Amino acid sequence: MAVMLNLLAQGGEMLLVLALAPLLTGFVRKVKARLLLRRGPPVLQPYRDLLRLVRKEVVLADNASWLFRSAPYLIFAATWVAASLVPTFASGLMFSWSADLIAITALLGSARFFLALAGMDVGTSFGGIGSSREVMFATLAEPAMIMMVFTVALLAGSTQLSTVSGFMMSPEVGLRVSLGLALVALIIVATAENARIPVDNPATHLELTMVHEAMILEYSGRHLAVIEMAAHLKLLLYGSLIACLFLPWGMATTVDNPEALAVGAASYVAKLAGLGLLLAIFETAIAKMRVFRVAEFLGIALMLGLLATLLLFMSRSL
Repeated sequence: MAVMLNLLAQGGEMLLVLALAPLLTGFVRKVKARLLLRRGPPVLQPYRDLLRLVRKEVVLADNASWLFRSAPYLIFAATWVAASLVPTFASGLMFSWSADLIAITALLGSARFFLALAGMDVGTSFGGIGSSREVMFATLAEPAMIMMVFTVALLAGSTQLSTVSGFMMSPEVGLRVSLGLALVALIIVATAENARIPVDNPATHLELTMVHEAMILEYSGRHLAVIEMAAHLKLLLYGSLIACLFLPWGMATTVDNPEALAVGAASYVAKLAGLGLLLAIFETAIAKMRVFRVAEFLGIALMLGLLATLLLFMSRSL
């Protein structure tokens, strides 16, 4: 019976992140439109866009290889697995042993690698530009992410997310400057990884500025739908990661209590709504920066991650 409950909870978490990912994107777009005094698209518009793309015919370039056809599914699979590993409404699920921060970072890096290869596969100039910019950003985003992981892991004594969230809910955490620096570094990395303002504008197709859109210009039909769904999942993943590491309150610690699971699911949705609201406000209040300034922006995240780790070592040595 316990095994069945764990399987149901794990499967429910996988379906929950899949169902909520487009809703989070639609919510952010709606809030941004309201802040700009526009009506904006409906909150459910991302679901309609995905359904419309699935119904369309796939158009492929003559020189597209097998990698170009397979990359969308590989990107989606890696992103979905990474998003499903992050504890959302409950910790300590059946596959929580595999919910490792380093493994999640590796899965995201693999998805980025395949996306960059797919952008260069057809040989268009826009795809090459987008892939080169994506790889350039990754050289700073991934080290910053690893430094944030080191900071959290040194405090909790583990890189396993259920263990880290349990430690964050304990009273021994207290107020730590290193955790604040790690949180800011994670937010900067999440902004860059999801191609949000000020790094990139997901609502534009301007050739001189786009990064993510440049790599997927040659995709259409169901291939584009799968890539767009992976992008929605990636935004949800980083929101779930922030909620799990720094806002773990309300998360259920066992699957045997239905009330705790309901409270955990409600708190998770509320956290995502709050993070989406803050993202919309931030993107509305700030302008997009030049492409060559993004390295400085991500360099701040890397320095904050290094400072967080150094402060942690210094505080332990005193």
